[in-house]
Amino acid sequence: MNNRKVELTRKTRETDIKIKLNIDGNGESHIDTGLKFFDHMLESFSRHGFFDLEINVDGDIEVDDHHTIEDTGLLLGKCFREALGDKRGINRMGYSIVPMDESLSTVAVDISGRSYTVFNATFQYQYIGDVTSQNIKHFFESFAMTSQMNINIKAEGENDHHICEVIFKALARSLNDATKITHNQILSTKGKL
Repeated sequence: MNNRKVELTRKTRETDIKIKLNIDGNGESHIDTGLKFFDHMLESFSRHGFFDLEINVDGDIEVDDHHTIEDTGLLLGKCFREALGDKRGINRMGYSIVPMDESLSTVAVDISGRSYTVFNATFQYQYIGDVTSQNIKHFFESFAMTSQMNINIKAEGENDHHICEVIFKALARSLNDATKITHNQILSTKGKL
């Protein structure tokens, strides 16, 4: 198996981010974005995908949460893209249906080299903890853009926390399946992903 680990940084006037990712990990994480609810979602993502993940963010959360969430998504997506290399041997596609109490999410991913996001979920309130609910969708769009993945998300439920968490868990499980090495080919008629 390839060494599918990466450590990247992103520094702008709005954020300073460092991420370490091991795709073939045990689900261990150390997350500090300055946003407690976002930390909880990323810890859940790490645990349910069996990805070892360290994220440290110094963001301008005194302005709002937008830059921290967006830039974390951008860098985490880039980490996955770089750690996967030429993607030889991966399943490429994965999906998961995950329940959490009254909530249910279906997430399908295609590590196709093309980014696209479908997000079919709504939140009742403007905030979930210390995170603006509209930035949840933006996180997944940012992640898909730099990872060059197609991500299709559907979720429903009554509790915004549960809806959001079940999406992160379903994405993690989908990515765990899609990134598994099960053969020695590149699954594309083009010869590259």
